[in-house]
Amino acid sequence: METQALQGSRWRRAGRALAAAALVASGTVVWTLGAQTPDVAQAAEPLKSLVPAPVSVSATAGVTFTLTSTTKIYTQAGDADARSVGDYLAGVLRKSTGFALPVSDASGTPADGISLLLSGANPSVGEQGYQLDVAANTVVLKAIRGAGLFGGVQTLRQLLPAKVEASTVQSGPWTIPGTAILDYPRFVHRGAMLDVARHFQPVAAVKRYLDQLALYKVNYFHLHLTDDQGWRIAIDSWPRLTSVGGTTQVGGGAGGFYTKAQYQEIIAYAASRFITVIPEVDLPGHTNAALTSYAELNCNGVAPGPRTDTEVGYSSLCVSKAVTYQFLDDVIREIAAITPGPYFHLGGDEAQATTDADYKTFMDKVLPIVKKYGKTAVGWHEFVKTTTDTTAIPQFWDTSTSNSVVAAAAARGNKVIMSPANKAYLDMKYNASTPLGQDWAARIEVQDAYGWNPGAYLNGVGESAVRGVEAPLWTETLVTSANIEYMAFPRLAAIAELGWSPWSTHNWDQFKLRLAAQGPRWTNLGINFYKSTQVPWETTTTTTTTTTTTTTTTTPPGTCPAAWDRTKVYTATNVVSHNGRKWTAQWWTQGEEPGTTGQWGVWRDSGAC
Repeated sequence: METQALQGSRWRRAGRALAAAALVASGTVVWTLGAQTPDVAQAAEPLKSLVPAPVSVSATAGVTFTLTSTTKIYTQAGDADARSVGDYLAGVLRKSTGFALPVSDASGTPADGISLLLSGANPSVGEQGYQLDVAANTVVLKAIRGAGLFGGVQTLRQLLPAKVEASTVQSGPWTIPGTAILDYPRFVHRGAMLDVARHFQPVAAVKRYLDQLALYKVNYFHLHLTDDQGWRIAIDSWPRLTSVGGTTQVGGGAGGFYTKAQYQEIIAYAASRFITVIPEVDLPGHTNAALTSYAELNCNGVAPGPRTDTEVGYSSLCVSKAVTYQFLDDVIREIAAITPGPYFHLGGDEAQATTDADYKTFMDKVLPIVKKYGKTAVGWHEFVKTTTDTTAIPQFWDTSTSNSVVAAAAARGNKVIMSPANKAYLDMKYNASTPLGQDWAARIEVQDAYGWNPGAYLNGVGESAVRGVEAPLWTETLVTSANIEYMAFPRLAAIAELGWSPWSTHNWDQFKLRLAAQGPRWTNLGINFYKSTQVPWETTTTTTTTTTTTTTTTTPPGTCPAAWDRTKVYTATNVVSHNGRKWTAQWWTQGEEPGTTGQWGVWRDSGAC
């Protein structure tokens, strides 16, 4: 989503302190939201580091559960969701502990091990919450639905030492502090969007991102499948969409697309993490890839050339042609048939090439097609001006705190997804020195991403009108998983907390400490996160006494490739030489001098030559 005024730059964009005043009663340390951090035993420290912040946490003084080689995992007998969560937990823990951790059906409430049960939970946890009780001999996680168990498992992971996230066997001990946690989400929708149209991302990269989203209880994954620069989903009845429209991307790379089987693989993987996929086909603008593929979709019958730049607002399907709606019927029908989730995102943003009258005509015809195939329409907030259907879900992405169209929809009863570009867009630069991303909406440091209230941000859209939050990530400048992670973390965790935790827990000074404790976990997971100076990241300092010897090492020179040329365009994996060293491009670039773009810039130092 971009703005015309900025020449096509894009418009995308728990206890208040979990540790608070300690009350010791019957061996339990209770933290009341909003007070000072108490001085508690080290075993309880993980309870003060949870993200998102739970609704209620109490620590049982002097009690610790230790995971050992004989620990077993029990799941609700006969329930497939509970067993899948048990298998998932065992898979996470086996890699780092080396323990067998067998998974079996529970009989009643087991007196040992880790139990994942779908009975006996406090009713207040609802469909997505959980209750976690840790005693000396047992860990009992209860929920009403499998999604609640899965969310509780993410909390359980954070109660173990950070090295539990390592991919190789580590040494213990593997301790969990005694606690009682009651937790459930503030909003039903906690989403993240990934743009695979500007730069295509293979299935493995999407799965990696889904695993990262799951860590913070994100439950919706919005997949932006089409745009001017590329069409990324196979449509059997219109094959040129991928054979032509899927072969480009920003900067002129090879692009790519998902077969239906690959798309369903992504859907299934997300479902195994209790994440619902929302596919987006952006309409009626952002459609150059489709217009290039089929000349008949253009009003003049002439297919334009492919676009690999990042301009917006110039493309539109032909509103007056009947073939346009046959095309859309086929596209929506085929995608809906392989998408089990109830939602279809039809874009609707930045349709500057479509008149207001045509836009209304277009939506009047397309919204019934979405409903015809059993889906609820979601769209960037502009589209909701064309309908009074209160089931339609507008996604607010503007940078202002006032929008009459969205406020009117909320007054009618529509539920709004909040994604203000100057707060929630993960592709915005952190600061002026950030080598990736854009800054048309704002430069968003971690405190900025955390420092807004989704339930009171937009005039006329109160808490009860908000369906939830979503953090979009647009990929004009992002090519690799490392690029995606650098822009998403740590801000994704901040947006996730806004969606999950009660507003009464909101406190930056406490959040930044809890966020800092996530750093070692991300390091163990291999996540390439931005180390914001606003966060006091945990570091390990080792003091040693050594005899210092100065040794000069000369790297044998390699064969130098062609010299860097300021006027040439380079894309990912291109190698050049400059100032006696080899440099490898990480994404599209022109005119950026190797050696000047920083650690996370476009050029990677590949050694002397």
